[in-house]
Amino acid sequence: MDHFHYKNGVYHAEGVALDALAKEVGTPFYCYSTATLMRHYKVFSGHFPEAKICYAVKANGNLAILKTLASLGCGADVVSEGEIRLALAAGMKPADMVFSGVGKTAGEMAFALEKNIFQFNVESEPELELLNDVALSKNTKARIAVRVNPDVDPKTHAKISTGHKESKFGVAMEHAMPVYRLASSLRGIEVQGVSVHIGSQLTNLEPFAQAFARVRAFVGELRAEGFAVKTLDFGGGLGIPYGQEEPPLPDAYAEIAKRETEGLGCRLIFEPGRVLVGNAGILVSRVIYVKKSESRIFIVVDAGMNDLIRPALYGAYHDIVHVAAPPGDAPTELADIVGPVCETGDIFAEQRLLKLPRPGDLLAFRSAGAYGAAMSSTYNARPLIAETMVNDNQYALVRPRQSYEELLGRDKLPGWLS
Repeated sequence: MDHFHYKNGVYHAEGVALDALAKEVGTPFYCYSTATLMRHYKVFSGHFPEAKICYAVKANGNLAILKTLASLGCGADVVSEGEIRLALAAGMKPADMVFSGVGKTAGEMAFALEKNIFQFNVESEPELELLNDVALSKNTKARIAVRVNPDVDPKTHAKISTGHKESKFGVAMEHAMPVYRLASSLRGIEVQGVSVHIGSQLTNLEPFAQAFARVRAFVGELRAEGFAVKTLDFGGGLGIPYGQEEPPLPDAYAEIAKRETEGLGCRLIFEPGRVLVGNAGILVSRVIYVKKSESRIFIVVDAGMNDLIRPALYGAYHDIVHVAAPPGDAPTELADIVGPVCETGDIFAEQRLLKLPRPGDLLAFRSAGAYGAAMSSTYNARPLIAETMVNDNQYALVRPRQSYEELLGRDKLPGWLS
């Protein structure tokens, strides 16, 4: 459920009419719904009252999003020093942060140790050895879980699958015990748990069940060798409905997690991202042209793949709706919705059946709250677009549109060209 809906023929975000918002901030722009974000967090966390819920900051790092989640007691799953700084700026507590990612640098490790984050999810022996060195230089210990790779097919897009042997992520489960033995020999390391994350946008519970069962068995092996496993980080990955998908509800996911951890006595950690913020955001764009060729109709909008790259990168589907409901007699046609970026792949939807808009009409791309603004760029020298947030009938500009002066100001000419 989300809080985007039609009222008197106009698409609204909670109590705010999106056509009026477009007049205020210009297009294209992102719009986030506070009520949707809060509802999704409460539904998910309600099934795990004793767990640490650590929002995957990479999904959407806007401070307004993070601050809203922090106000509900949410922590952070981070993958860089920058994300740690974002989470801290939003009021998230270091005691509720886990640091994931395959390429942590010594500087990032040092910063995380200074802030005393709860756990490092270690992904290789070289990382473990470097973390030990950094911890010793700080005269402290790094609390760690090893991210194990259970070799489970998550049945999702290849580019967001992380739980198979060919993935760069984690340590193969059959090789994980030697890593734990190494960790126990290092003076700067404190072993406290096991971590697993098999992929993103999973719409089938079976891969979760397989992975969690393998982790449960591995916890038994670790304890048999004398390791005190206190935490289990089950990552994230629960999918959302972009189109016709019917992903499992959080209660069904929770049932599997609880079944596979019954009697273990471990503190559970979850890293939801998309499932919290994905359907809490939309992208609003204005139609520039309706271009007809011999074989196609192209609806050219002012948003581009640099603003929302998911369709170009993953072939991802986003439902696209009219902000002003079109008249009943408007013609319905198959059309391609495309952006202005100078790339053939700048396509949001191909041969989508919809009532044809006219130049100047507004379209809303639904389910754009996750990996939308977070993955945007200035390709084609297109400034980063505005981001807004609504709360009932209030709205705020939570990230202003980048100006051309700011865009150009990033570059510095060398002396010989000045």
